[in-house]
Amino acid sequence: MGRRKKKSIRQEYTEGLRHLAFGEIQDAVRLLYAPEEQILPALGEMDLFNISEIKRPKGGGMEIKFFDRLKALEKLQALEAAEGNTAAAFYQALEAGAKCVWQEGGAGDRDSV
Repeated sequence: MGRRKKKSIRQEYTEGLRHLAFGEIQDAVRLLYAPEEQILPALGEMDLFNISEIKRPKGGGMEIKFFDRLKALEKLQALEAAEGNTAAAFYQALEAGAKCVWQEGGAGDRDSV
């Protein structure tokens, strides 16, 4: 048995947002139109991740509300922008550190490294 690599919270968060933004709604539509007796046996196989709320009004029928895809896309974009800024900040810090070492060591020490 192989071990699964544990995902970081950031990876899980990103995957969840991608699922909300790009996930399918076919199973939700199937749930909406399925006969009453077929719903419970099929629930375990359905992907209902994008659903935020299900209501059954007294008069009959079913109401399904979905998570906002645009909000999920905005969150994804903000997360990717933050990751880009982190990488840029790391690179800038690395570059500044290299300049300090270069200035302290002088030009003659460059070849010895």
